[in-house]
Formats: sequence, structure tokens, C-alpha cells
Amino acid sequence: MNKSDGMNYAPKGKPNPVVAPGEFQFAAIGLDHGHVYGMCNGLIEAGGELVYVYDPDPEKVGRFLQQYPQVQAALSEAEIFADDRIQLVASANITSERCALGLRVMRAGKDYFVDKAPLTTLEQLEDAKRVAAETGRKYMVYYGERLHCEGALFAGQLIEQGAIGRVVQVMGWGPHRVNAPSRPEWFFQREKYGGILCDIGSHQIEQFLTYTGAKDATVVQSRIANYHHKQYPELEDYGDVMLTGDNGAAAYFRVDWLTPDGLSTWGDGRTLILGTDGYIEVRKYLDLARHPEGDQVYMANQEGEYHFSVKGQVGYPFFGQLILDCMNRTESAMTQEHAFKVAELSVLSQNLAIRME
Repeated sequence: MNKSDGMNYAPKGKPNPVVAPGEFQFAAIGLDHGHVYGMCNGLIEAGGELVYVYDPDPEKVGRFLQQYPQVQAALSEAEIFADDRIQLVASANITSERCALGLRVMRAGKDYFVDKAPLTTLEQLEDAKRVAAETGRKYMVYYGERLHCEGALFAGQLIEQGAIGRVVQVMGWGPHRVNAPSRPEWFFQREKYGGILCDIGSHQIEQFLTYTGAKDATVVQSRIANYHHKQYPELEDYGDVMLTGDNGAAAYFRVDWLTPDGLSTWGDGRTLILGTDGYIEVRKYLDLARHPEGDQVYMANQEGEYHFSVKGQVGYPFFGQLILDCMNRTESAMTQEHAFKVAELSVLSQNLAIRME
């Protein structure tokens, strides 16, 4: 796992299978973003069997097979779609193309598990909703900054236990290192990546809805800018958003591509959660200038002050829950409504954004 490069950040956890060997088989289609490795790792650790991979670029397939040598390289999407053993397709293709692939996957009778952002326009969202309803298949999303972060998951457990009372505000910071020379051309094309709020902003919106229990929200204000990368005119390297949840909870988050080279990780991601009886701070990927290990959780409530170092203590239960949801047609890992609502609010935040210079 490359901790300095967010595009290839692929956490690995401990094996925790929820199914017998061969009971849940899946494939990977579309290798344009390194998050697909984290998605596959999580499913394999939960007992899934990765059977096929397909991408039109043989170099990407070759690198993937080095990581997963047991996998068969398919000659086409159709080969995967025709195999009745395959229950789910995982993908991290070009962001603007993710919805079209998802429609094909669902129409082929498979569930779809896609990297964030799952789509880039409201028109795509309506298509995804319609086909998911028509086929009964899942369109699940890898919001990895919560689902693949033990500190973020532990914060959720504390909230569920009532440790800080009612959550009234969530503040998130999602800085990323741009690593421009290593990025593909589409990363700098606004139509293809969807904009900074649609892209990495989706992580922050997902956490706000989860931690507050809100089912919907209003975009109060959103802003975008390209402060430092004028050589890439379509890139947005800064964005922030204010939201009001349908339950009265408030949110503010900032995302950026301005992580300095001196930082040991790709971004000093943090979340600050305010409740009526206390607050929680999650330092996700490091404890700046103190400890290189992430998953540090700090809490103050009516009983006292606490520090929890939870790396290796929580695991990543989402992936096992997703597998069981696909097999049992349940919604324990994430509801379809939640996945689509995050996508909707991400696109709305992007569409409504004021541009700054």
C-alpha cells in the first residue's frame, strides 16, 4: 500500500470471511483508478472469490494480475456478463463512464460496486435509479474515507452508543496530494472527473449523512477554485460546502489537492463531530508531527477526555455486509437510497458552486 499516493491507496485488513470458499464470486471491470485494488482487497478478505478482470488496456490488466495472479483475464465485458457464477462487478473506471458501465452490469443481472464518485450528472443519476429499480440489482458505492478507515468506523460506533449525544454538526477536511505527473489525462478533464465536489467531496457528504442520521440535505453554499494549478485549467484544487440536513444537523467540509510534499501521507484527512454531550475528532491517516500511524480518535464528553488508537482493532465490516446483502437481497451495508442521495448532493454541490480565483 502506497501511503504517499492517494490514487493507489489500497488498505488491507485481516481475513474475516462471511461465506464459504467459492460461494460468492465477483469480477473487476475498469482499472482506471487504483481504488479498485482496495475494493477487491476488502471483498477478498470477506470471503469473495475474484474470478475475472477486464480492461481494454493490457498494461493495466498486467499490473492487476501481478497483484491477483489467480484471476483470469477476460477478453470482453460480455464474457463476464455471460458467466452466471459472477454475482457482482467491481469497477473504478473513468468517473464519467461509471454510470454507463453500471447500467450494463445491472441489466446483465449482476450487482454493481463502483468507486466514488459513482456518476457525474443528475441525468446519470436518474438512469441509475431507473435501471436499479427495473432490475432489482444494487448500485453500491465505495466511499472509502469512511468504509475503509477504522478511525471513521469507530467514531460511528461511539455515536451509535450515544457517547456524544445528538450529533448536530460534522466538519470534514479532505486534503489530497495531486501527484500530477502520475495522473492520467482524464484526471484533469472536468467533464470526465466531474469536479472536486462531485469527486472527493462525496466522501464528506457520505460521512455527514451517516454520522447525523440525515436522509437528505440542502446545499447552503458551495465554492470551488483552481488556486495553484493554472497549467491544468480544468482542474479544481479547492472546494468547500455548507449543508443543512433534513433533521437540522449542520455540515461544513473542505477538500483540496494542496497537500505539501513534506507530509508523509497523501492527505491529513480529519473529521470533527460535534454532539450535544461531547465531540469526536478522527485523525485518519496520521497524527501530524506526533505519530505516523493513523486511525487516531479523540473524544471529550460528560465523563472525560479520551484517546483511542484503533488501527487493527475495528476491521472493515462493510465488505462482508455487502456480500451478504448481495446474496440475501438485504441492505445492511448501505441502503440504495443512501448511496444515491450522496451522489445527488455531490453533483448538486458541484453544480451550484461559486468559482473563486
